[in-house]
Amino acid sequence: MTDMADDCKAQIDANYQSVSNVTLCTVLSGENGAHVATVEHLIAAFRGLNIDNAVIEVDSHEIPIMDGSARPFVEALLEAGIKELPAQRRFIKVLRPVRVSEGGGFCEFTPHDGFHFDVEIDFDSPVIGRQRYQMELTPERFCAEVAAARTFGFIKDVEHLWASGRALGASFKNTIALDDDRVLNPEGLRFKDEFVRHKLLDAIGDVALAGAPIIGAFRSYRGGHRLNYLAVKALLEDSSAWTIIEAPRIREIRYADFARSLEAAHMGAPRN
Repeated sequence: MTDMADDCKAQIDANYQSVSNVTLCTVLSGENGAHVATVEHLIAAFRGLNIDNAVIEVDSHEIPIMDGSARPFVEALLEAGIKELPAQRRFIKVLRPVRVSEGGGFCEFTPHDGFHFDVEIDFDSPVIGRQRYQMELTPERFCAEVAAARTFGFIKDVEHLWASGRALGASFKNTIALDDDRVLNPEGLRFKDEFVRHKLLDAIGDVALAGAPIIGAFRSYRGGHRLNYLAVKALLEDSSAWTIIEAPRIREIRYADFARSLEAAHMGAPRN
């Protein structure tokens, strides 16, 4: 990734070794103090569409929040077109379980023939509560089930952030705002379980910072950016837990199908 703010051009590798902050969002840093925040939704869009060879140019210290989801990035990528290269892809294959725990939550990787996500959240809030979502990650399912899920926050927390000069761009246009017992956005939710789907979106983006697509299963309970990062770090720093494999093209690309999945999610998502 390239940060060109203040006429300073610097290369930032989109991998876990560049992660410098995981408070509220994922921040990547490089040389000369260059950094870019809130990368997870954009990176998730690339990973969700099976794109693993790209250069992203950024002229600010933060990726635009857009509507709080990955859908605008997916739409832009599909409109621009995606080129498949005549080269074998490199994958990180999980060989044995790796688990990290913190504050009552955990994240783990286990061997699996594919790329499976299992994300569970548990909030002390009647409007969220305990939700779980599992899926085998494919571009079609990513577009239809995950890409449109928006970030969320409690209004009392947002007010605290505003007072400290942070999250100044947060609004009903890009955030699901919650009171103690209700969703404040007039249009309601895009999915009944949009909260856990967004946590899954975040996890896809964070796990993509492993540097290559993973063949394995990812499971989290009460996770977040920090635990996602710690799990990726623990996996890759244990050389006995993974190996690199190369494989040919795994399927014919049907981008029109992805676009239809995205449109179906936009038009038919259940409302609150």
